[in-house]
Amino acid sequence: MATSSSNTDEESTLSMVDVLEESEELEEEAKAVLGDSDDKFCTYALGYRSRQALYACATCTLSEGASAGICLACSYACHDGHELLELYTKRNFRCDCGNSKFPKLTCKLTSDKAAVNDDNKYDSNFHGLYCSCKRPYPDPEDDVEDEMIQCVACEDWYHGRHLGIKKPPSHLEYQEMICPGCMERCDFLWPYTVHSMETTKLKDDVDSKDDIDVCSNQKVDDETDDKSEDVPVKKEPDSNQTAIDTTNPTGPGPETKPEQQNRVSSDSKDGDTSVPASSQTENGDTSIPTACQLEQLRKGGVKRHNGATFWGRGWRSKLCSCQLCKELYERLQVSFLADVEDTVLAYEERGRLNQSGMSQYEKGMEALSNMERTQQVEVLQGYHDMKSGLKDFLESFAQSGKVVQTEDINKFFGEMQAKRQKTGPMQYFCR
Repeated sequence: MATSSSNTDEESTLSMVDVLEESEELEEEAKAVLGDSDDKFCTYALGYRSRQALYACATCTLSEGASAGICLACSYACHDGHELLELYTKRNFRCDCGNSKFPKLTCKLTSDKAAVNDDNKYDSNFHGLYCSCKRPYPDPEDDVEDEMIQCVACEDWYHGRHLGIKKPPSHLEYQEMICPGCMERCDFLWPYTVHSMETTKLKDDVDSKDDIDVCSNQKVDDETDDKSEDVPVKKEPDSNQTAIDTTNPTGPGPETKPEQQNRVSSDSKDGDTSVPASSQTENGDTSIPTACQLEQLRKGGVKRHNGATFWGRGWRSKLCSCQLCKELYERLQVSFLADVEDTVLAYEERGRLNQSGMSQYEKGMEALSNMERTQQVEVLQGYHDMKSGLKDFLESFAQSGKVVQTEDINKFFGEMQAKRQKTGPMQYFCR
């Protein structure tokens, strides 16, 4: 029994370093969500911000059926205690707080606002519904464990099982995802999947119907080494069939061009997303300018499927920047895809740079190093008491269905402080 008790104590022991590391993880998560957003000033005066953290207030607008978004600062100053829906980040949005969509509320930070923001775009997320299934998150009626992934194009959130693929890759393997609907609307993106590491691996799973495109920032060399293990994928005479050459005893020669490698058959269709990049020479012949990377990729063909695509870091820099492609992006309203600063990763990085000073982890480690052993034990014991008490306190609200108010939290910490003063410091004895 003594051994069992000892093991239990060891499992429940938490060092101060563990506490500080846990705090650092929470701090990093907060930076990821809040990033480059301002928590003190309403962003309305800045116009349609390229990207910012947004919230929808269910207390103010959902009962009226209106779609509206508020900035981080307004969520604190104007909607404290309200039921807020966290929308993570949205691009090209202007704060709605206090405009005509909030008939009973005036923005405390910026009172002079237009009645509506005409260029704002809203979707079901502003009503707490996500994915193609249009369900809330978390969903009380869904007991299936699943992750939600945001589409970088439409910015909706999707369940992994609703992306039209067998299983999403690990989040460590990709940077951004584009949902099936956006891939259908922006089918000019399919040719760019030839840069995908997964495309070169199709030879390992020819019969798979659930291929995942994970487009990396791996560069394609102008010349391929004779010892390269990459195997070119050739097209059969029948363009409706895809065949992959896995034998190729000689391998690609040094004169092989990048667009001749990793080639799969094309069932691409020309339509609204085609680039009329052909030009006429003096003798009347038509040719495609080599400046258009998209047309060069289309010549190589591309494999399509009905599911989402997953893209690695740096994939946006591979998009063609010729004038015709820029016009295509504008026509489809996806010019932001060619902007590497539009990524959530860039947004988070700006937030880290703007948040000067030491992190809570660094401050905690510095304070810990200046404490005596007895003080360290007291701090750790206080943390355990607070964590246990706060858990029981919040569980009582969950069971009764009550909403936790600011005064409830203040009351809890007031009682904790009174209890601490009553019990006094811990006593230590030497034997």
